[in-house]
Amino acid sequence: MQLKDVSGLIASAACCLISAEVIANESINTESDWLDDWQIDSALMLYSEVDRVSALEAVFSFKKDFKDEHIFSGKLVIDSLTGASANGAVSQPNVQTFTRPSGNAQYTVKANETPLDDTFKDTRVQINGQWTSPFSTDITTSFGGQLSKEYDYLSLSVNGSISWDTNFNNTSYTLGGSYAYDEIEPEGGIPIALTKHYSDPAFFASQALFDQAYSSTIATTSSDKQTFDLLFGVTQVWTKRLITLVNVGISKVDGYITDPFKIVSRVQSDGYTLDNINESRPDSRNKQSYFMQSKYHFDWAIFDVSYRYSTDDWEINSHTLESRIHIPSKLTSYWQPHIRIYQQSAAEFYAPFILSQNETPNYVSADYRIGDLNAITLGLKYGDQTQAGNPYSIRLEYYYQTSEDSGHARPGVLQQQNLYPSVSAIVVQYNYRF
Repeated sequence: MQLKDVSGLIASAACCLISAEVIANESINTESDWLDDWQIDSALMLYSEVDRVSALEAVFSFKKDFKDEHIFSGKLVIDSLTGASANGAVSQPNVQTFTRPSGNAQYTVKANETPLDDTFKDTRVQINGQWTSPFSTDITTSFGGQLSKEYDYLSLSVNGSISWDTNFNNTSYTLGGSYAYDEIEPEGGIPIALTKHYSDPAFFASQALFDQAYSSTIATTSSDKQTFDLLFGVTQVWTKRLITLVNVGISKVDGYITDPFKIVSRVQSDGYTLDNINESRPDSRNKQSYFMQSKYHFDWAIFDVSYRYSTDDWEINSHTLESRIHIPSKLTSYWQPHIRIYQQSAAEFYAPFILSQNETPNYVSADYRIGDLNAITLGLKYGDQTQAGNPYSIRLEYYYQTSEDSGHARPGVLQQQNLYPSVSAIVVQYNYRF
């Protein structure tokens, strides 16, 4: 299971908070005061889907200004993921048996239930560093790198950007780019796309024959992909109260993009599953995104609203509308409601199942994450300070996602099955600044 994918879902539900700062005392030139020059932030978040994925994420970030706006920043992220994930097969009116990715064990799914593999778990450790410095009075440059490691996934990336401030620092232009190299080495290996997923040794004369058949569907032990990103942005200060941001981004991915853990059901004209095959996705993806954000400071609150449109050559088009309102209530306390609305169209090769009598397409995936989706996140944060002046806050978020009917005609028994189950999650965050 790639935690990078789950992180994207968690980010859509809520942002990680919990922060702490150590402010430098520059009046005394000692070693301890040099350490105090570092600004240190920490973050902790619990994300839990009902009957599915649970994730715990801890973030530690640090920053130091080496004078004259020469700034080094870094971050350490630790993710832990457990729970159940849909394997892509359709539910059936009978018990189903599936082989785990390792090929060494099986699990069963009850009748009329979405097939979930409920025993996966993984941990991701990510570390990155960034150096930002002025090139001239109006130009700032930034360069950095990142390393992310999971049990079966390695990601390395580098990035750079340049910003130009003009119009008395009221207008800022930014151009940035990044390159990432990812290597996946899943347990059990990389399956051959569209080959049969052997699920039950009971259909073989011996375990050895089953192992031989299962091994014949594995292409290699690992594969890789490369990602190139380019972004151009403009930030404009209009008045003392209003600031806006516009970003345009393009992304290109080449390499292994198929999910090695997902399968697709081939069903007969009566709706019963004939067999399951390993999914197949294109080995490239081109994506464009457009982002707009505005912040306005009213006398009674700060209003933040943003909109993002994304499109790619898989025909996945998405719209994201998000808003937060920061409302001070007393001298130090505040309330901050939050809403996020998301809509996504399906990839051109998405199908909840395929008919066994039809020719198998070159690309097909039953992964609901690339299907027709609607999602909403609702949240509320409350913050205040202790008597010692340390800020704290608590946030509660609710995430609800529905998968839309993709228009595929359901044969036989599939008419009584829930092929598009909803997903709901709770996010709880506690924040404290030291």
